[in-house]
Amino acid sequence: MAATLGIEVGRDTLLRLVRAIPDLPAGQVRVLGVDDFAIRRGHNYGTIMIDLETGRPVDLIDGRDGDALAAWLRSRPLPEVICRDRAGGYAEGARQGAPDAVQVADRFHLWRNLGQAVEKDVSAARTGLAAALAAAAESRRASDAPKMVNHRELKVVARIRQHHAAVHELLDQGLSKAAIGRQLGLHRATVRKFANATVEEVTAANQQRASILDGYHEHLHRRWNEGIRNATQLTREITALGYRGTAQQVQRYLRRFRPAGTSEVEIPPPRPPAVRDITRWIMSHPDDLDQEATSRLEETQRLSQELRRLTGHVKDFAVMLTQLEGHRLDGWITLVEKDSLTAIAGFARNLRRDYNAVRNGLSMPYSSGPVEGHVNRVKMLKRQMFGRAKLDLLRKRTLHAS
Repeated sequence: MAATLGIEVGRDTLLRLVRAIPDLPAGQVRVLGVDDFAIRRGHNYGTIMIDLETGRPVDLIDGRDGDALAAWLRSRPLPEVICRDRAGGYAEGARQGAPDAVQVADRFHLWRNLGQAVEKDVSAARTGLAAALAAAAESRRASDAPKMVNHRELKVVARIRQHHAAVHELLDQGLSKAAIGRQLGLHRATVRKFANATVEEVTAANQQRASILDGYHEHLHRRWNEGIRNATQLTREITALGYRGTAQQVQRYLRRFRPAGTSEVEIPPPRPPAVRDITRWIMSHPDDLDQEATSRLEETQRLSQELRRLTGHVKDFAVMLTQLEGHRLDGWITLVEKDSLTAIAGFARNLRRDYNAVRNGLSMPYSSGPVEGHVNRVKMLKRQMFGRAKLDLLRKRTLHAS
Protein backbone atom coordinates (compact mmCIF):
# COMPACT_ATOMS: atom_id res chain seq x y z
CA MET A 1 0.00 0.00 0.00
CA ALA A 2 2.86 2.39 0.79
CA ALA A 3 4.43 1.71 -2.62
CA THR A 4 1.09 2.38 -4.33
CA LEU A 5 0.80 5.71 -2.53
CA GLY A 6 4.39 6.65 -3.39
CA ILE A 7 5.60 6.56 0.20
CA GLU A 8 9.17 5.38 0.55
CA VAL A 9 9.23 3.47 3.81
CA GLY A 10 10.42 0.05 4.91
CA ARG A 11 8.20 -2.71 6.19
CA ASP A 12 9.98 -2.88 9.54
CA THR A 13 9.40 0.84 10.04
CA LEU A 14 5.69 0.45 9.40
CA LEU A 15 5.46 -2.43 11.87
CA ARG A 16 7.31 -0.39 14.50
CA LEU A 17 4.80 2.44 13.99
CA VAL A 18 1.89 0.02 14.38
CA ARG A 19 3.37 -1.40 17.57
CA ALA A 20 3.85 2.15 18.91
CA ILE A 21 0.16 3.04 18.59
CA PRO A 22 -1.09 3.78 22.14
CA ASP A 23 -3.76 1.52 23.54
CA LEU A 24 -7.29 2.79 23.81
CA PRO A 25 -8.37 3.47 27.40
CA ALA A 26 -10.43 0.49 28.51
CA GLY A 27 -11.87 2.14 31.59
CA GLN A 28 -13.74 0.25 34.26
CA VAL A 29 -14.93 -3.17 33.10
CA ARG A 30 -17.82 -4.34 35.26
CA VAL A 31 -18.56 -7.68 33.52
CA LEU A 32 -15.46 -9.39 32.13
CA GLY A 33 -15.46 -12.35 29.73
CA VAL A 34 -12.35 -14.57 29.62
CA ASP A 35 -11.34 -17.34 27.21
CA ASP A 36 -8.24 -18.83 25.63
CA PHE A 37 -7.10 -18.85 22.01
CA ALA A 38 -4.25 -20.53 20.18
CA ILE A 39 -1.24 -18.44 19.22
CA ARG A 40 0.34 -21.58 17.76
CA ARG A 41 -2.04 -24.51 18.04
CA GLY A 42 -0.72 -27.23 20.30
CA HIS A 43 2.20 -25.11 21.51
CA ASN A 44 1.42 -21.53 22.62
CA TYR A 45 -1.87 -20.12 23.89
CA GLY A 46 -3.08 -16.72 24.99
CA THR A 47 -6.05 -15.27 26.87
CA ILE A 48 -8.52 -12.72 25.50
CA MET A 49 -10.53 -10.40 27.75
CA ILE A 50 -13.86 -8.96 26.57
CA ASP A 51 -16.08 -6.29 28.11
CA LEU A 52 -19.40 -8.16 27.99
CA GLU A 53 -21.44 -4.98 28.45
CA THR A 54 -19.96 -3.21 25.43
CA GLY A 55 -18.83 -6.29 23.48
CA ARG A 56 -15.37 -4.81 22.87
CA PRO A 57 -12.01 -6.54 23.44
CA VAL A 58 -10.08 -5.23 26.40
CA ASP A 59 -6.74 -7.04 26.15
CA LEU A 60 -4.83 -10.06 24.89
CA ILE A 61 -2.15 -11.61 27.11
CA ASP A 62 0.28 -14.48 26.76
CA GLY A 63 -0.57 -17.71 28.55
CA ARG A 64 -3.81 -19.29 29.71
CA ASP A 65 -2.95 -20.32 33.26
CA GLY A 66 -4.28 -18.85 36.48
CA ASP A 67 -1.13 -16.88 37.30
CA ALA A 68 -1.30 -14.88 34.07
CA LEU A 69 -4.95 -13.98 34.63
CA ALA A 70 -4.39 -13.12 38.29
CA ALA A 71 -1.47 -10.80 37.44
CA TRP A 72 -3.55 -9.03 34.77
CA LEU A 73 -6.48 -8.54 37.16
CA ARG A 74 -4.26 -7.04 39.87
CA SER A 75 -2.90 -4.44 37.46
CA ARG A 76 -6.25 -2.70 36.81
CA PRO A 77 -9.63 -1.88 38.40
CA LEU A 78 -11.26 -5.14 39.39
CA PRO A 79 -14.44 -6.34 37.65
CA GLU A 80 -17.61 -7.23 39.52
CA VAL A 81 -18.41 -10.32 37.43
CA ILE A 82 -16.08 -12.72 35.58
CA CYS A 83 -17.63 -15.03 32.99
CA ARG A 84 -15.39 -17.97 32.07
CA ASP A 85 -15.33 -21.58 30.99
CA ARG A 86 -14.88 -24.34 33.54
CA ALA A 87 -11.09 -24.56 33.24
CA GLY A 88 -9.51 -24.81 36.66
CA GLY A 89 -6.75 -22.34 35.78
CA TYR A 90 -9.12 -19.47 35.08
CA ALA A 91 -11.15 -20.27 38.20
CA GLU A 92 -8.06 -20.12 40.41
CA GLY A 93 -6.71 -17.03 38.65
CA ALA A 94 -10.00 -15.20 39.16
CA ARG A 95 -10.02 -16.13 42.85
CA GLN A 96 -6.47 -14.88 43.32
CA GLY A 97 -6.72 -11.70 41.24
CA ALA A 98 -10.29 -10.62 42.01
CA PRO A 99 -11.46 -12.46 45.13
CA ASP A 100 -14.62 -10.35 45.47
CA ALA A 101 -15.79 -10.84 41.89
CA VAL A 102 -18.72 -13.13 41.14
CA GLN A 103 -17.59 -16.01 38.91
CA VAL A 104 -20.03 -17.29 36.28
CA ALA A 105 -19.56 -20.61 34.43
CA ASP A 106 -20.59 -20.22 30.81
CA ARG A 107 -23.76 -22.08 29.81
CA PHE A 108 -22.41 -23.09 26.39
CA HIS A 109 -19.49 -24.94 27.98
CA LEU A 110 -21.81 -26.55 30.53
CA TRP A 111 -24.05 -27.84 27.75
CA ARG A 112 -21.07 -29.09 25.74
CA ASN A 113 -19.64 -30.94 28.76
CA LEU A 114 -23.05 -32.50 29.37
CA GLY A 115 -23.20 -33.63 25.73
CA GLN A 116 -19.82 -35.35 26.07
CA ALA A 117 -21.09 -37.27 29.11
CA VAL A 118 -24.33 -38.18 27.33
CA GLU A 119 -22.42 -39.60 24.36
CA LYS A 120 -20.43 -41.89 26.67
CA ASP A 121 -23.58 -43.18 28.38
CA VAL A 122 -25.32 -43.69 25.04
CA SER A 123 -22.34 -45.73 23.83
CA ALA A 124 -22.50 -47.89 26.95
CA ALA A 125 -26.27 -48.41 26.60
CA ARG A 126 -26.14 -49.20 22.87
CA THR A 127 -25.18 -52.85 23.44
CA GLY A 128 -28.29 -53.45 25.52
CA LEU A 129 -30.36 -51.59 22.95
CA ALA A 130 -29.02 -53.85 20.18
CA ALA A 131 -30.01 -56.93 22.21
CA ALA A 132 -33.50 -55.53 22.80
CA LEU A 133 -33.96 -54.79 19.10
CA ALA A 134 -32.79 -58.29 18.18
CA ALA A 135 -35.19 -59.88 20.66
CA ALA A 136 -38.09 -57.83 19.37
CA ALA A 137 -37.30 -58.71 15.75
CA GLU A 138 -36.94 -62.39 16.58
CA SER A 139 -40.26 -62.51 18.35
CA ARG A 140 -41.97 -60.91 15.34
CA ARG A 141 -40.80 -63.55 12.88
CA ALA A 142 -40.41 -66.58 15.15
CA SER A 143 -43.73 -68.17 14.12
CA ASP A 144 -43.31 -68.12 10.33
CA ALA A 145 -39.58 -67.69 9.68
CA PRO A 146 -38.37 -69.90 6.78
CA LYS A 147 -35.28 -72.05 6.99
CA MET A 148 -32.25 -69.88 6.23
CA VAL A 149 -28.49 -70.20 6.05
CA ASN A 150 -25.93 -67.68 7.16
CA HIS A 151 -24.17 -65.59 4.55
CA ARG A 152 -20.42 -65.76 4.23
CA GLU A 153 -18.43 -63.86 6.78
CA LEU A 154 -17.20 -60.38 5.88
CA LYS A 155 -13.55 -60.24 4.84
CA VAL A 156 -12.82 -57.60 7.48
CA VAL A 157 -14.26 -59.85 10.20
CA ALA A 158 -12.18 -62.78 9.00
CA ARG A 159 -9.08 -60.58 9.02
CA ILE A 160 -9.86 -59.43 12.56
CA ARG A 161 -10.14 -63.03 13.71
CA GLN A 162 -6.77 -63.86 12.16
CA HIS A 163 -5.05 -60.87 13.74
CA HIS A 164 -6.65 -61.57 17.12
CA ALA A 165 -5.44 -65.18 17.07
CA ALA A 166 -1.95 -64.12 15.99
CA VAL A 167 -1.69 -61.49 18.73
CA HIS A 168 -2.66 -63.96 21.47
CA GLU A 169 -0.33 -66.63 20.07
CA LEU A 170 2.62 -64.22 20.24
CA LEU A 171 1.56 -63.04 23.71
CA ASP A 172 1.69 -66.67 24.88
CA GLN A 173 5.24 -66.85 23.49
CA GLY A 174 6.23 -63.95 25.76
CA LEU A 175 6.54 -61.14 23.21
CA SER A 176 5.76 -57.58 24.22
CA LYS A 177 2.91 -55.65 22.61
CA ALA A 178 5.40 -53.36 20.85
CA ALA A 179 7.25 -56.35 19.39
CA ILE A 180 3.97 -57.92 18.29
CA GLY A 181 2.95 -54.70 16.56
CA ARG A 182 6.25 -54.58 14.66
CA GLN A 183 6.04 -58.23 13.65
CA LEU A 184 2.42 -58.12 12.48
CA GLY A 185 2.47 -54.57 11.12
CA LEU A 186 -0.25 -53.42 13.54
CA HIS A 187 -0.53 -50.18 15.50
CA ARG A 188 0.19 -50.59 19.20
CA ALA A 189 -3.34 -49.43 20.05
CA THR A 190 -4.76 -52.20 17.85
CA VAL A 191 -2.52 -54.78 19.51
CA ARG A 192 -3.64 -53.53 22.92
CA LYS A 193 -7.31 -53.76 21.88
CA PHE A 194 -6.90 -57.35 20.65
CA ALA A 195 -4.94 -58.32 23.77
CA ASN A 196 -7.55 -56.98 26.20
CA ALA A 197 -10.72 -58.31 24.53
CA THR A 198 -12.18 -61.57 23.30
CA VAL A 199 -12.59 -62.15 19.59
CA GLU A 200 -16.36 -61.92 19.97
CA GLU A 201 -16.11 -58.48 21.58
CA VAL A 202 -13.80 -57.18 18.86
CA THR A 203 -15.88 -58.49 15.96
CA ALA A 204 -19.12 -57.27 17.55
CA ALA A 205 -17.69 -53.78 17.93
CA ASN A 206 -16.66 -53.80 14.26
CA GLN A 207 -20.04 -55.06 13.06
CA GLN A 208 -21.85 -52.35 15.03
CA ARG A 209 -20.27 -49.54 13.01
CA ALA A 210 -22.74 -47.17 11.47
CA SER A 211 -23.55 -47.72 7.80
CA ILE A 212 -25.65 -45.82 5.31
CA LEU A 213 -27.63 -49.07 4.86
CA ASP A 214 -28.54 -49.25 8.54
CA GLY A 215 -32.28 -49.63 8.76
CA TYR A 216 -32.58 -51.27 5.34
CA HIS A 217 -30.81 -54.61 5.93
CA GLU A 218 -33.99 -56.41 6.93
CA HIS A 219 -35.77 -55.30 3.75
CA LEU A 220 -32.81 -56.32 1.55
CA HIS A 221 -32.51 -59.75 3.15
CA ARG A 222 -36.23 -60.43 2.97
CA ARG A 223 -36.42 -59.47 -0.71
CA TRP A 224 -33.33 -61.58 -1.45
CA ASN A 225 -35.03 -64.60 0.08
CA GLU A 226 -38.06 -63.87 -2.11
CA GLY A 227 -35.86 -64.18 -5.19
CA ILE A 228 -35.17 -60.50 -5.97
CA ARG A 229 -31.42 -60.35 -6.68
CA ASN A 230 -31.13 -57.21 -8.83
CA ALA A 231 -29.27 -54.46 -6.99
CA THR A 232 -30.80 -51.68 -9.08
CA GLN A 233 -34.35 -52.78 -8.30
CA LEU A 234 -33.56 -53.20 -4.61
CA THR A 235 -32.02 -49.74 -4.57
CA ARG A 236 -35.22 -48.26 -5.99
CA GLU A 237 -37.25 -50.02 -3.30
CA ILE A 238 -35.20 -48.79 -0.35
CA THR A 239 -34.88 -45.32 -1.89
CA ALA A 240 -38.65 -45.10 -1.62
CA LEU A 241 -38.19 -45.93 2.09
CA GLY A 242 -35.70 -43.08 2.59
CA TYR A 243 -32.33 -44.52 1.50
CA ARG A 244 -30.00 -41.78 0.19
CA GLY A 245 -27.03 -43.81 -0.99
CA THR A 246 -26.09 -45.23 -4.37
CA ALA A 247 -26.81 -48.49 -6.19
CA GLN A 248 -23.10 -49.33 -6.02
CA GLN A 249 -23.24 -49.40 -2.21
CA VAL A 250 -26.18 -51.80 -2.35
CA GLN A 251 -24.38 -53.92 -4.93
CA ARG A 252 -21.26 -54.16 -2.77
CA TYR A 253 -23.37 -55.23 0.19
CA LEU A 254 -25.12 -57.95 -1.84
CA ARG A 255 -21.87 -59.49 -3.08
CA ARG A 256 -21.53 -61.48 0.12
CA PHE A 257 -24.76 -63.34 -0.72
CA ARG A 258 -23.76 -64.51 -4.21
CA PRO A 259 -21.42 -67.51 -3.69
CA ALA A 260 -22.58 -70.76 -5.24
CA GLY A 261 -25.15 -72.63 -3.20
CA THR A 262 -26.39 -69.67 -1.20
CA SER A 263 -30.07 -69.29 -2.01
CA GLU A 264 -31.36 -67.83 1.21
CA VAL A 265 -29.73 -65.53 3.76
CA GLU A 266 -30.42 -64.86 7.37
CA ILE A 267 -32.41 -61.72 8.07
CA PRO A 268 -30.26 -59.78 10.55
CA PRO A 269 -31.72 -58.00 13.55
CA PRO A 270 -32.12 -54.27 13.01
CA ARG A 271 -29.09 -52.29 14.08
CA PRO A 272 -29.52 -49.66 16.76
CA PRO A 273 -29.07 -46.05 15.67
CA ALA A 274 -25.57 -44.64 15.73
CA VAL A 275 -24.30 -43.21 19.03
CA ARG A 276 -24.03 -39.71 17.59
CA ASP A 277 -27.59 -39.87 16.24
CA ILE A 278 -29.04 -40.90 19.61
CA THR A 279 -26.96 -38.25 21.35
CA ARG A 280 -28.16 -35.58 18.92
CA TRP A 281 -31.80 -36.58 19.44
CA ILE A 282 -31.44 -36.46 23.22
CA MET A 283 -29.60 -33.12 23.19
CA SER A 284 -32.00 -31.42 20.74
CA HIS A 285 -35.18 -29.55 21.59
CA PRO A 286 -38.17 -31.79 20.74
CA ASP A 287 -39.56 -29.12 18.43
CA ASP A 288 -36.35 -29.22 16.37
CA LEU A 289 -36.63 -32.95 15.57
CA ASP A 290 -38.45 -34.24 12.52
CA GLN A 291 -41.07 -36.96 12.77
CA GLU A 292 -38.68 -39.81 11.97
CA ALA A 293 -36.12 -38.72 14.59
CA THR A 294 -38.87 -38.29 17.18
CA SER A 295 -40.29 -41.76 16.56
CA ARG A 296 -36.85 -43.40 16.65
CA LEU A 297 -35.99 -41.63 19.90
CA GLU A 298 -39.28 -42.82 21.40
CA GLU A 299 -38.46 -46.37 20.28
CA THR A 300 -35.01 -46.29 21.89
CA GLN A 301 -36.52 -45.00 25.13
CA ARG A 302 -39.14 -47.77 25.06
CA LEU A 303 -36.48 -50.46 24.64
CA SER A 304 -33.84 -49.04 26.99
CA GLN A 305 -34.51 -47.88 30.53
CA GLU A 306 -31.02 -46.33 30.66
CA LEU A 307 -31.70 -44.11 27.66
CA ARG A 308 -35.12 -43.17 29.04
CA ARG A 309 -33.59 -42.04 32.34
CA LEU A 310 -30.74 -40.29 30.52
CA THR A 311 -33.20 -38.32 28.37
CA GLY A 312 -35.08 -37.26 31.49
CA HIS A 313 -31.92 -35.97 33.16
CA VAL A 314 -30.93 -33.99 30.06
CA LYS A 315 -34.42 -32.50 29.78
CA ASP A 316 -34.35 -31.35 33.42
CA PHE A 317 -30.91 -29.77 32.94
CA ALA A 318 -32.06 -28.04 29.75
CA VAL A 319 -34.98 -26.48 31.62
CA MET A 320 -32.59 -25.16 34.28
CA LEU A 321 -30.28 -23.78 31.63
CA THR A 322 -32.86 -22.08 29.42
CA GLN A 323 -35.15 -20.84 32.18
CA LEU A 324 -32.25 -19.75 34.47
CA GLU A 325 -33.48 -21.91 37.36
CA GLY A 326 -30.16 -22.39 39.11
CA HIS A 327 -31.90 -23.00 42.44
CA ARG A 328 -32.75 -26.51 41.16
CA LEU A 329 -29.11 -27.46 40.58
CA ASP A 330 -28.46 -29.16 43.92
CA GLY A 331 -31.50 -31.41 43.58
CA TRP A 332 -30.54 -32.33 40.01
CA ILE A 333 -26.99 -33.24 41.04
CA THR A 334 -28.24 -35.37 43.94
CA LEU A 335 -30.66 -37.26 41.71
CA VAL A 336 -28.16 -37.93 38.93
CA GLU A 337 -25.40 -39.00 41.33
CA LYS A 338 -27.63 -41.86 42.51
CA ASP A 339 -28.19 -43.13 38.97
CA SER A 340 -26.19 -45.99 37.45
CA LEU A 341 -25.35 -43.89 34.37
CA THR A 342 -21.67 -43.47 35.13
CA ALA A 343 -20.70 -40.67 32.72
CA ILE A 344 -23.50 -38.22 33.53
CA ALA A 345 -23.15 -39.08 37.23
CA GLY A 346 -19.46 -38.15 36.97
CA PHE A 347 -20.44 -34.92 35.22
CA ALA A 348 -22.83 -34.13 38.10
CA ARG A 349 -20.20 -34.84 40.75
CA ASN A 350 -17.73 -32.65 38.92
CA LEU A 351 -20.19 -29.73 39.05
CA ARG A 352 -19.83 -29.67 42.85
CA ARG A 353 -16.17 -28.68 42.49
CA ASP A 354 -17.26 -25.44 40.82
CA TYR A 355 -20.72 -25.28 42.34
CA ASN A 356 -21.06 -21.53 42.93
CA ALA A 357 -19.91 -20.58 39.42
CA VAL A 358 -22.16 -23.23 37.84
CA ARG A 359 -25.17 -22.09 39.84
CA ASN A 360 -24.45 -18.48 38.87
CA GLY A 361 -24.23 -19.54 35.25
CA LEU A 362 -27.65 -21.18 35.50
CA SER A 363 -29.14 -18.16 37.30
CA MET A 364 -27.55 -15.02 35.80
CA PRO A 365 -27.98 -13.69 32.24
CA TYR A 366 -24.26 -13.44 31.45
CA SER A 367 -22.77 -15.65 28.73
CA SER A 368 -19.43 -16.10 26.96
CA GLY A 369 -21.06 -15.90 23.54
CA PRO A 370 -19.41 -12.54 22.65
CA VAL A 371 -16.06 -13.95 23.82
CA GLU A 372 -16.36 -16.94 21.49
CA GLY A 373 -17.16 -14.55 18.64
CA HIS A 374 -14.00 -12.56 19.28
CA VAL A 375 -11.94 -15.76 19.47
CA ASN A 376 -13.15 -16.61 15.97
CA ARG A 377 -12.24 -13.07 14.89
CA VAL A 378 -8.72 -13.49 16.26
CA LYS A 379 -8.42 -16.68 14.18
CA MET A 380 -9.44 -14.70 11.09
CA LEU A 381 -6.81 -12.03 11.80
CA LYS A 382 -4.18 -14.72 12.22
CA ARG A 383 -5.07 -16.17 8.82
CA GLN A 384 -4.83 -12.72 7.23
CA MET A 385 -1.35 -12.41 8.72
CA PHE A 386 -0.45 -15.91 7.48
CA GLY A 387 -0.01 -17.04 11.08
CA ARG A 388 3.32 -15.25 11.36
CA ALA A 389 2.32 -12.35 13.60
CA LYS A 390 3.69 -12.25 17.11
CA LEU A 391 1.31 -11.63 19.98
CA ASP A 392 2.05 -7.91 20.29
CA LEU A 393 1.11 -7.19 16.66
CA LEU A 394 -1.92 -9.48 16.83
CA ARG A 395 -2.99 -7.65 19.98
CA LYS A 396 -2.79 -4.24 18.24
CA ARG A 397 -4.89 -5.45 15.31
CA THR A 398 -7.48 -7.00 17.61
CA LEU A 399 -7.86 -3.97 19.87
CA HIS A 400 -7.80 -1.28 17.15
CA ALA A 401 -9.74 -3.04 14.39
CA SER A 402 -12.90 -3.53 16.46
